[in-house]
Order: sequence, then structure tokens, then C-alpha cells
Amino acid sequence: MWTEEILPDKSGNALKKTFLFKDFSEAFAFMTRVALLAEKQDHHPYWVNVWNRVEITLNTHSAGNIVTEKDRKLAEAIDKLV
Repeated sequence: MWTEEILPDKSGNALKKTFLFKDFSEAFAFMTRVALLAEKQDHHPYWVNVWNRVEITLNTHSAGNIVTEKDRKLAEAIDKLV
């Protein structure tokens, strides 16, 4: 489930979700699929990957670091990849 959180510096908000996989290869394959999807939507996530964990943060910088429909659309599309 995506959660909507205030950014640590209080400059806006973001959608966040953590995905867990069997191993690094599965996590990296997922990231590759997300990258291709994000490129098609011209909307790119901030993410962190450590071994089998991928943490994704979405917000729209050009809208003032807030969650927009663009973020919700990408989040929904990412969920369909898993």
C-alpha cells in the first residue's frame, strides 16, 4: 500500500512504498521494469535499493514537491508490475 507522507524537510509531500523481493536479481529486474514505465510516462521516481528491498518515493517537483495525479498514475502502474 502506498502511503502519503510529509517530506522530512516539510517542503511538500510524497507517495512512498517499499517492495521486497526474493533477492537482488529480482529487485533489480523490477527496477528495470519501473524505469521503462517511468520513462514512458516522463515521470521519474526517487528510489533506494539495498539487496532485495526497493523503496520508491513519488512526487512532482514542478508542482512544488507535492503529490499529483501524475504520481498516482505512476504508482498504480508500478503496482501492476508486481
